[in-house]
Amino acid sequence: MPLNFACARTCVFLSACVVAFQTTWAQVQTSPYIAIHTQPKYAQAQSMPYANPHAPKGGMISAAKNGTFDNLNSMNGKGSSTEGVNYLFDTLMESSLDEPSVMYPLLAEKVTFDPVKTKYVIFHLNPKAKFSDGTPVTAEDVRYTFELYLTKSNPGLQMYLADIDQVNALSKYDVKITFKSDSNTEMPLILAQMPIYSKADWKNKDFAKLTMKPILGSGPYLIDRIDAGRSITYKRNPNYWAKDLAINRGRYNFDRIKYVYYRSLDIAFEGFKSGQYTFHEEYKSRNWVTEYDFNAVKSGMVVKYRHKTKVPVTTQSFVLNTRKAPFSDIYFRQALNYAYDFEWQNKALFYGQYQRLQSYFQNSELEAKGAPSATELAILKNYLPKLHPLQQQGVLANWKFPETDASGFNRKGLLQARAILLKAGYRYKNSQLLDQKGRVVRIELLNHQEGFQRTLMAYVRNLRKLGIQVSIRQVDTPQYIERMRRYDFEMTTMAMPQSLTPSNEQAQMWSSQAADEIGNYNFAGIKNPVIDDAVQQVIRAPSREQLILRTKILDRLLRSGYYQILTYGKSENWYAYWNMYKQPQVKPQLSLGLDYWWVDQNQAKKVAQYLRQN
Repeated sequence: MPLNFACARTCVFLSACVVAFQTTWAQVQTSPYIAIHTQPKYAQAQSMPYANPHAPKGGMISAAKNGTFDNLNSMNGKGSSTEGVNYLFDTLMESSLDEPSVMYPLLAEKVTFDPVKTKYVIFHLNPKAKFSDGTPVTAEDVRYTFELYLTKSNPGLQMYLADIDQVNALSKYDVKITFKSDSNTEMPLILAQMPIYSKADWKNKDFAKLTMKPILGSGPYLIDRIDAGRSITYKRNPNYWAKDLAINRGRYNFDRIKYVYYRSLDIAFEGFKSGQYTFHEEYKSRNWVTEYDFNAVKSGMVVKYRHKTKVPVTTQSFVLNTRKAPFSDIYFRQALNYAYDFEWQNKALFYGQYQRLQSYFQNSELEAKGAPSATELAILKNYLPKLHPLQQQGVLANWKFPETDASGFNRKGLLQARAILLKAGYRYKNSQLLDQKGRVVRIELLNHQEGFQRTLMAYVRNLRKLGIQVSIRQVDTPQYIERMRRYDFEMTTMAMPQSLTPSNEQAQMWSSQAADEIGNYNFAGIKNPVIDDAVQQVIRAPSREQLILRTKILDRLLRSGYYQILTYGKSENWYAYWNMYKQPQVKPQLSLGLDYWWVDQNQAKKVAQYLRQN
């Protein structure tokens, strides 16, 4: 698209630079979308294909959450943030649920940047954009918001946005964000998905503190009711400024959205069965297979629903904190992988519903499969001399985690683990494993999920067979969050989602810098210069093809370092809901698209009658 100088609000700023821009930045473009390494499919659409623009408004949807909450500001990293606060705020642009790396207008009606050499981005705000109190959303609000993020948000977010050099309000509705690097193609996407705050609303507030006072936003919902720590209800804003934008037609159809908090997922499920909330995501295979035989299911009042998306499977794993011995030893971490028996666990505990994860990007084109290709080897040859010998072997291998016979004994795996430990200098005394200094090897496994010990114990038993002294430390959710924030753990379980367009968040997960920052997401404490470089290569990939290639390299490096024990996952999500919701015929490919569902009032009356009678 040619350079566009027609925007009246930026003509003063641009007029002096026309010749220079045409000569130096010939790829700079102004468009009503962001599309990185691709072309948007719906730039001219009046509504999204996965929306029903005629969907009726009304009714309510409610869901369960585990634990509690004490903070409405999800961006400062303090306390337990409240589910659903995203509905209070609009972002500069909105992601397509069908297209990776594509965003359409929301607060910003247009955007100016060079998609090839991205040194800066200018967001041109929609003059109609309003906060929920009727005041306009201006460039100064955007500038102030990013100033808060860069100085007072949680360390993970500050690192995510660390490439920002300057944020300048060019006019009332135009804001320019300049980057430190010369080419950060993903940064416009990242900035466009950040919620925007009102500068006036924060005049007498401290952004860094916990707050349960409503925060002014420009989003589709307002806070209706808070039952502190137990539930929060949002109500649809009838005066929402953006309800007629193409991205929003047929969207946000529920009059109210409620989240009910439970200390236990098992108790939550009982609450769902009795109608305490209406939409349930099922995480337990045993429940999915055996527990949906209650009367509401048999009578058709509750519907089971499987949904598959084209995004990487959520990475479930045991996370090993390499900041602490013996997890700092790669051979010890390798041995722990051989002690894990997925095949028995899947047969005995999971009813065959899961697959063993072999990649951090499983079930996507980003997954590294087989031996490295010639193009991968061309990159890896520069990394190999800098890697530990065991990691060198791993990145070159046709990777596959150890497989067992599902008998439950895992004799072959445990013998292999024992051999690895003995070769690495560990030894045994009175059936206890001693490290190279003669100390008994002890592990604390941190857990916060009620009822999860049954799943953990199979692995714990195998570790004890290796002579490792293992204790399970059960804590509540707030304590777990705080301990994880400070990396105060040795080993724990975790579920980490991944994206089809990996970018700056990879630095938060794997970089040496993130390993030292309290509140960031490098829980394993990885400090590896090769991985640092591989992450930066992913972030600065110049094309989709290069992004895929470089992510595969990162995948190989992470697996071969044994920083986590990848466990199990599934390529679909499981849901159940009280039978009063409808969804468009066309389903989005990258998300459930729940915001586009609506209530069937006739069915809602039947459900209400059923619940009264039962």
